[in-house]
Amino acid sequence: MANFSCRISAMIRILLVVSLYFLDFGFLREVTSLGINYGQLGDNLLPPEKVLDLLSSLRLTKARIYDTNPQILTAFANSNVELIVTVENQMLAQLMDHQQALQWVSSHIKPYFPATRITGIAVGNEIFTGADTTGLMSYLVPAMVSIHGALVQLGLDSHIHVSTPNSLAVLAESYPPSAGSFKTEVYETMSQVLQFLSSTKAPFWVNAYPYFAYKDNPNKISLDYVLFNPNSGMVDPYTHLHYDNMLYAQVDAVSFAIARMGYRGIEVGVSETGWPSKGDPSEVGATMENAAVYNRNLMRRQLQNEGTPFSPNMRLEVYLFALFNEDLKPGQTSERNYGLYRPDGTMCYNVGPSALTSSTTSTSTSTSTSTSTSTSISLTSSAMKATTMEYQSLVYSLFVYLLTFHVLMRSRPF
Repeated sequence: MANFSCRISAMIRILLVVSLYFLDFGFLREVTSLGINYGQLGDNLLPPEKVLDLLSSLRLTKARIYDTNPQILTAFANSNVELIVTVENQMLAQLMDHQQALQWVSSHIKPYFPATRITGIAVGNEIFTGADTTGLMSYLVPAMVSIHGALVQLGLDSHIHVSTPNSLAVLAESYPPSAGSFKTEVYETMSQVLQFLSSTKAPFWVNAYPYFAYKDNPNKISLDYVLFNPNSGMVDPYTHLHYDNMLYAQVDAVSFAIARMGYRGIEVGVSETGWPSKGDPSEVGATMENAAVYNRNLMRRQLQNEGTPFSPNMRLEVYLFALFNEDLKPGQTSERNYGLYRPDGTMCYNVGPSALTSSTTSTSTSTSTSTSTSTSISLTSSAMKATTMEYQSLVYSLFVYLLTFHVLMRSRPF
């Protein structure tokens, strides 16, 4: 009995030490509010099984793909990675029909679920701002309704949401954030989309790139502001909310636009955001240094489960663009250089756990005259503070419980 008591006492001392470590220093957690876009327009990309290792090294448990690639869906089975899959734009007309939608869900989703943790279906991508906006806009909501109906029929609707990613170009105004409003040409269809999202409790997804704003106006937009580096930020003159980075301002502009149409309570998430590590001479700011700073700072923010100034208590869900440099993508050089990794799986720059544990941000460089010194990142949102306090309270309670139990065990006769 004495040996048993000694063993219990030793175990409790170990747990006390561990709980004190977590209380004082914390630990590297999975980034639950951050995912990554896994595009496949590249030569000799790593097989999906190897991609899981990359996601694990980044501590990411969420990903979005631009199709329903069966190799990926099979490889991701029995992993801890949640997946958002995509209905390609050209499929929307066909999936307006309920029976076609049911057949699609039955063959592309149901065989893989729940082993593969499919959590969302993105119906199209940037429908309102693409080449064939008129036709695709008329297909969008009927296709969303049909796909959701198929999920309901198969008993999957409580596990898988249906939404559509939108370009920030759907906004007529985005500055200041409280002036956010949708363009008149998308108003009618957007109202139907919002009604659907509200009724199904699905998020509104937006592709938001502060890089584009900086590239177009580098002399007037602070590089530190778009890179999440310490800066004075801006204050919305109507709401008096303070913004220390452009991404949160863009997200809140969308929230205000949604509210202007009479809808509240729809979560706004970022389906794409990123920074290119290389670009054409005209693409100001597209450097490896800036890309590394943007993505590291974004990941630091997401580690804290932050909300935006307009919705400080709602964790902002963000999907980084992108996992790989995709060398088969058309367009400017930047389009092929958003990846954290090269196709062979080597890092373009370090944004993994070792980079995130650093207490300072890297100095960013660009062709503009703006420079910034290395300095501690400031994490001050209400959501971050609440999360930190709750975590510390939990660990503190565990410490007190173990300490009390340890004292009782020592005083109890055996």
